[in-house]
Amino acid sequence: MATMNPNMSERRHIPDRRASGHHGGANAVITAKRMTAADWIPMLLLAIGGINWGLVGLFNFDLVATLFGEMTGLSRIIYIAVGLSALYSLYLSSRMSRKPH
Repeated sequence: MATMNPNMSERRHIPDRRASGHHGGANAVITAKRMTAADWIPMLLLAIGGINWGLVGLFNFDLVATLFGEMTGLSRIIYIAVGLSALYSLYLSSRMSRKPH
């Protein structure tokens, strides 16, 4: 039976960076802020707009125009809301990508 060298069986200790409590530098702990309803609603509208544009590109089928009429007041409001959601997503992504202080 082979015997192990006690020096070879030791493991090198690597500290867990998540538990270190350091803020800043390479070992920064990043805490994610939860998205609120004010963040989720524009993301949902953006997904709906993306699906609609996918349908237009693939099948030449505009779901919003089919459901609410072509360029009616309601469909125009939906198109504007989707556009504003896209702008908000740019703001949200830049806010989420900022490095913590």
